Amino acid sequence: MTPSEFESRLRELLRAPLHAATNTQCIDCHRCEKCVLCTFCQDGKGLLRCHYCVSCSDCCDCSHCQGCKACLDLSHCIACERCTQGAHLVRSVGLTGCTYCFGCVGLSNKDFHILNEPYDRKTYFAVTRALTKALGL
Repeated sequence: MTPSEFESRLRELLRAPLHAATNTQCIDCHRCEKCVLCTFCQDGKGLLRCHYCVSCSDCCDCSHCQGCKACLDLSHCIACERCTQGAHLVRSVGLTGCTYCFGCVGLSNKDFHILNEPYDRKTYFAVTRALTKALGL
């Protein structure tokens, strides 16, 4: 195989998934595109092994999330981006191993934070309940 043949075949491989909009081995997903092994998702794009997610894109192993992008192994999260191994995150970016964080950026292994500031459990839920309602989340 020559270098030009390699480059040509690589370009073909890279283009192929861009044109395919079908889902593979998904169960009861609605209005999803390019999803694989997902169940009960809606309006998803490029999801892999996600379950009960709505309007998420390019996520893997997530469940019960809404509006998340490029996330891995999340559950019950809303409007997060590039977060991994977390739960109950809201409008957060780049978190790893966090739970119950709201509007946080770049934290790792933290719980009960709002805008990167720690809160006790009771205060966290009181503040986020009000914010969730005010922000329409």
